[in-house]
Amino acid sequence: MTRRLLMVSPHFPPDGSAGAHRARLLAPHLPDHGWEPTVVTVDPRDYETRLDPELAAMVPSSLRVIRCRAWPARWTRRVGIGDLGLRAFRGLYGACSALLREEAFDALFITIYPAYPAMLGPVLKRRFHVPFVLDYQDPWVGSWGRTVGGGPGGRADRRSRLSRWLAARLEPVAVRAADAITAVSAETYEAMWSRNPDLPRPACLTLPIGGEEADFAHVRAGDRRNPYFDPSDGNVHICGVGTLLPLGFETLRAVLRALAEVREHRPHLYERIRLHFFGTSNETRADAPARVRPVADALGVGDHVHEVAPRIAYSDAIAVQAQATALLLMGSTEHHYTASKLYPGFLAARPLVAVYHEASSVCEILRRAARPPSVRLIAYDDRARAESRVDDIAAALSAVAEDPSYDARAVDLEVLAGYSAHALAGRLAKLLDDVAGPRLP
Repeated sequence: MTRRLLMVSPHFPPDGSAGAHRARLLAPHLPDHGWEPTVVTVDPRDYETRLDPELAAMVPSSLRVIRCRAWPARWTRRVGIGDLGLRAFRGLYGACSALLREEAFDALFITIYPAYPAMLGPVLKRRFHVPFVLDYQDPWVGSWGRTVGGGPGGRADRRSRLSRWLAARLEPVAVRAADAITAVSAETYEAMWSRNPDLPRPACLTLPIGGEEADFAHVRAGDRRNPYFDPSDGNVHICGVGTLLPLGFETLRAVLRALAEVREHRPHLYERIRLHFFGTSNETRADAPARVRPVADALGVGDHVHEVAPRIAYSDAIAVQAQATALLLMGSTEHHYTASKLYPGFLAARPLVAVYHEASSVCEILRRAARPPSVRLIAYDDRARAESRVDDIAAALSAVAEDPSYDARAVDLEVLAGYSAHALAGRLAKLLDDVAGPRLP
């Protein structure tokens, strides 16, 4: 007997935000594992981000999607509220309540960010007696408002401190009501319990973002060319896609210092290398501030570094990865950090240069899944920081420039299969079976 899941995801295609992909990737595969999903999300008219129609075309037409209105940002921002979770809270509650009142659902799944809709879990569970799973795409209470924030230079300010204070008080309420917790890394929920040691510990599941092979097939079938560089111009285009977080600047500086070392010691390779960074600001506005170029210019390598600070369309991101000479994956000093682009990087079938903190789950995955020349991993830790590995990073960049070949035989596809969207949906379905209880005959 097929069971039914109500999935709450404020971000969903055609919204191109990173948060849109969690439900987009999992929901289409859940029916193969005995669960029929209904996604509750926000009406596209109420997103502030750039809409991506091609991303919406990647959502199967068979997936049921219910949309609700959010308070218009042009009104709420007058009083200092822009968070989509706050703006859409009432609409999401109304849509979920109507569905739960009229139809039978076996479980409720709420993914954050934004975080405030997680508070729907305790309310809907109490009112409709539906099991509730809380999903963390990012920590609810992290460095924001403590060491980083919206102040000058990315420092914590009064507003970010207030946001952190509120998050620290709301999170325990949602967690206490949860029948299970999923997160992109075990460190995410372990850190939550270290802050709240008295909270009950329900079933937990580490569920990375994963990737979808059909996304690459969709873009390749359309013969889409990326609009940022010519992959046949004879240069070595090493591309990184994704937000540069405040705690990622140490890793960035190490990579750019490594590029400067290549310029110093192997100038013939430096002349061909082009480092590209896309979507570093996680903003869609055209005047989003550059984060990489100021550092590159200060280190004297700005002439070989290209940055597109605004978030680019998902289909363009896929094209960039598929047409790059090699891909650059960078972590941060935050130990929980795990790369949502890891599995897509393998789907692109391009060599990877990965620079991560040793505690990141990415290191363990890469060591099991691949070896050079397909993957060159440079790991650091709290004692030997990223900048102590500059020579190793420079060697990896030089090796890619000299021989950018990709050897599929150096990749263990069986290890990577567990990070496909289909496999991850299967793991979620097993957890949902436990939460919902035995199936009736």
